[in-house]
Amino acid sequence: MSTLNRTSSLILGVCIIIGLSSLGYLLGHAAIQYKELERTVTVKGLSEREYKADIVIWPIQFNIAGNDLEKVYDEIDNNTAKIKAFLEKSGIGANEISFSSPSIIDKSAQQYGNDSQAKFRYTATQTVTVYSKNIDLVRRVMENMSDLGKQGIVFTGNNYQAQTEYLFTRLNEVKPKMIEEATQNAREVAEKFASDSKSTLGKIKTASQGQFSISERDKNNPQIKKVRVVSTVTYYLSD
Repeated sequence: MSTLNRTSSLILGVCIIIGLSSLGYLLGHAAIQYKELERTVTVKGLSEREYKADIVIWPIQFNIAGNDLEKVYDEIDNNTAKIKAFLEKSGIGANEISFSSPSIIDKSAQQYGNDSQAKFRYTATQTVTVYSKNIDLVRRVMENMSDLGKQGIVFTGNNYQAQTEYLFTRLNEVKPKMIEEATQNAREVAEKFASDSKSTLGKIKTASQGQFSISERDKNNPQIKKVRVVSTVTYYLSD
């Protein structure tokens, strides 16, 4: 009976050892496979294109100075009418032209500064704004502004508030193609890396899209916009 018990115990012990060995092998093999799955490469893909702006905002600002307030207002109205007539004659629609309320400064009412000896008591600023989708036409009209200057209108070209703006509003239209292009560019970079490292490119682990940026191509061509996006993609690698 004791001999039978010893034999059973021996067999049980051998089975346990074999079971533990098999379990260790399986766990080790699974760990190796998991480690292989975690081999990754992270790359960035760029898409950069140039587009023409589709809206122009052109503020035309001029100054008036005088000592008679009523005459200052009359001159503002006169100059505004001249500008409007000039723009419409040049092909800009009346619905594309707007006017701000004139800003009047009474120098004799200033609390600070020594304006008591100023030659003109009143200075006025008026802005006529063109908002148009016909950018080529507006830029041609800009080149002929000297015709208005010859009529005695004094423009304020260096004022920050009177700077011309060019807008690109079709971003949603170009997004899909640019995202596709950036992703494809990222994959090409990843495939080159995998090839150089004697690996095989696998599935995407993670992907993130950067923000789109819109900037002027250069200072001399603000109507040409450079649209840019960068996508970051992480791929699995395998041998």
